[in-house]
This record gives sequence, C-alpha cells and structure tokens, in this order.
Amino acid sequence: MMLKSTFTPLFSIFPAKPRTPKLFHYRTISITNTFTPNPPSVRQNASSNTLTIPPPQLPPTSAYIHLPFCRKRCHYCDFPIVALGSSSNQTNDDDPRILNYVQLLCQEIKATKLASNTNPPLKTVFFGGGTPSLVPPRLVSSVLEVLRLKFGLSSNAEISMEMDPGTFDAKKLKELIGLGVNRVSLGVQAFQQDLLKACGRAHGLEEVYEAIEIVGSCGVENWSMDLISSLPNQTPEMWEESLRLTVEAQPTHVSVYDLQVEQGTKFGILYTPGEFPLPSETQSADFYKMASRMLSDAGYNHYEISSYCKSGFECKHNLTYWKNKPFYGFGLGSASYVGGLRFSRPRKIKEYMGYVQNLENGMVDCHGNDHIDAKDMAMDVVMLSLRTARGLDLKSFREAYGGSLVFSLFKAYKPYVESGHVVCLDEHGTAVSADELNTALLDVDKIRQRLAFIRLSDPDGFLLSNELISLAFGVIAP
Repeated sequence: MMLKSTFTPLFSIFPAKPRTPKLFHYRTISITNTFTPNPPSVRQNASSNTLTIPPPQLPPTSAYIHLPFCRKRCHYCDFPIVALGSSSNQTNDDDPRILNYVQLLCQEIKATKLASNTNPPLKTVFFGGGTPSLVPPRLVSSVLEVLRLKFGLSSNAEISMEMDPGTFDAKKLKELIGLGVNRVSLGVQAFQQDLLKACGRAHGLEEVYEAIEIVGSCGVENWSMDLISSLPNQTPEMWEESLRLTVEAQPTHVSVYDLQVEQGTKFGILYTPGEFPLPSETQSADFYKMASRMLSDAGYNHYEISSYCKSGFECKHNLTYWKNKPFYGFGLGSASYVGGLRFSRPRKIKEYMGYVQNLENGMVDCHGNDHIDAKDMAMDVVMLSLRTARGLDLKSFREAYGGSLVFSLFKAYKPYVESGHVVCLDEHGTAVSADELNTALLDVDKIRQRLAFIRLSDPDGFLLSNELISLAFGVIAP
C-alpha cells in the first residue's frame, strides 16, 4: 500500500542530503507488488468536492542512481548506505561490494520496462548516495552505458555526481568529466574542523580546501556546495563563517539544509531537537535568514527553499522534482515517480537483490490496477510548488483540479497575503495587493483573470511553510 507521510516542520522536510521529497505519498514496492503507470484521464466534478485524476504525464526524462557507498556513516545519516571503512581509498577498484552492487544496479536498469513506446532520451542523471565519488570511474561508465542503451541520453544531458572531500583527486575527476559528468555536488557541510568531527564526517577541513581547489583546477563550472545548519554547538559566528567561505569559493550553486535529527541515528540517540546543544527553533530560523540574506547579497537566486544558484545554474534534475515531473530511480532504497505513482525499492541489500531478481523474472508487474488518489496528487503539486520561488501555477492547477479548489485556497490564504507571508502574482510576475485579492474574491472570474501564481515570501513565508502547506492540505482533503 502507499505509505502516507505526515507533514513535518520546514527543517524536517528534507534531510541533510536530499534524495526525493519525503512528503510524497510513496509506497514501498515488494517484489510481487504491482502498480499502474497509466491513470485514467478525468476531471474534477464541479458539482461535488471530489477530485479526479488529471491526464497521464509524459515518460520520465530524469534518472536518479543510488550509489550507497561511504567510508563511514555520518552521525545524522539514516540513508541506505554501505560503509566501506575509513581505510577505503580513492580507487576501490577491486572491492567486491562495489563490483557486485554495480552489476546488480545495471541488471535492474536493463530489466525495467519502458514507461511508453515513445520514450524521449534522458535529460538529467543524478548519482547520489552514499558517496558516489568512491565508485571507480570505469564502473560509473558501465552504468551510464546501460542508461544510454536502455533509454537514450541527450547530448547535452546534465549529469550530476555527489562527491565528498577526500574521496577524489584531479585524475579521478578528469576521468569522470571524460565520461560525461558535468555537474559536481560537493558535500562540505561545514568549514569548522570541530563541527566536521562532531558530525562524524570522514573528511577534515584540509580536505575541504583541497577538494575545492581540485574542482576549480579541473574546470568544472557547474558545481554546488552543500552546507548544514543547526548542528550541535554550532554558533551564529560559525554559520556566518561557513557562508562567507562558501561565497569566496564561488560555487555556481549552494544547497543549505537544516539538521534533521532522525530516529536510529547517533544524533537521534544523543540529542533532542530544540534542546541544547542543538539550537532552538528561533535560532534555526535565524540561521535560515542569515543564509538567505548573505547568499542573495552575493548574487545567488533563492529559487527553492533549500537551494540557491547563480543565474542559469539551477539544478535541472532537482527541478524535475519541484515541477512534479516523472522520474526513474534505480538502486538501493531509491524512489521513482512513473505513471502517476510513486514507489520505492527495498533499503536492504538482500531484499534489493530479491527485488531485482523478481524484476528480471517478470514478477514485478508495472501494469496493475492500483488506485491513484487525486487528492494525494494535488497535495504533492501544492507542496512542491510552494517550495519554489516561482510558486504554484494557478492556470495548470485549475485545469487539472478545478477552479473551485483554487478559489478555496485563496480564501484560506487571505490572512497570510495580508501579513506578507503569501504573495499573489499576476501573469507578468507583479505582486497583487491584499486589497486587490479581497476584490477578486468577490468574483471567481476576476481571480481567473487577475491571478496567475501564488508563492511564499522569502524568507518569512518559507519559514512558515509548515503551517501554510498544511493549511492547503486541509483545503484539498478536509
């Protein structure tokens, strides 16, 4: 069955290293489950409060590849990983754990049924983990080749790879670039040695500077840096220093995540959110505001709650998620969104092996008759859209789910438009005042003609996204 997640606070929406949004209504696929890729094309019944399913989407053009290997597990991490040990080196050419896993991964890709008869080539590929840069380039090459043969790969595809300091040198990075990797996501997390050690990171500050230098010397223009705020004993001065040094390093993209303390992790055993040495909610909000201010002042566009970029350097793969477009996921614990349904693979190697075997044997049927909940789909659209600076496209949302729902959302958000947490925009991107909204609420046609987008303000609206998105959920599924 589909696993429904309850809505969590802003800083719990994404863990420190995001894969796919946790608020999606995922189902965990067992090796004999079935799912439907082609939902019926119907509309909302205007005379009732029942939402029905919009037309099927186009086939995916994005693929997430999970490479789960790490030198060690960080204290905040609850992702499905395989710890190789701190002694693992940058080559790992003969490690049977990596060799066997990549072979299994390629088997899964080959055995996957195409979403349609006319599949466009992949436009984005994202190697996440884990620490994908621990995988030898020749094995990365084998995965890319299987993807190319199975789905096709656009000549200008964005191919991203997460890389941690200390897990690659210039030779390795140049090999990866030669294979087509053209975007690097560098997992720095902090610029203080004590914080890196307290997080259980396998790298130190010296390796951070070395990695930044390597990325620059290899001519990687499109690269991102990951930072984590609200770490144990992290002070505003430390956070300001990390942001300042990030700006000085001049990445084209910055991802900023607030620490999420997960059950079962070392941090989950040691700490309670909001209690010392973790910061309070107010302190976490101040960290967020500081990042928004400093990065914006440095010329970065705050295009998504946790993401900042120089003009033209948005992460195309992650935009697939924010725009609620379909995507493939391959590998341990990875998630897919195909044919209107979201599903995830097993998180343990033995179970994942069974899944792949049954996929190859035709025991995982992609053409079942599972019910797709239109309210879940509408909530996903709202949640994802309101994470972005662009906001919710009212025209497409109205076409899919009906004008009465749009009207109800505006009524619910009216107080927050007045307080400045929610911003209404016309088709030219010009803000619509609270008085104009009040006038429009008297006439449904005026809302249709005057209002084109609705978004959360930065940073105050983003900080209140928990409440604001939950409010929308209550309108969609009262």
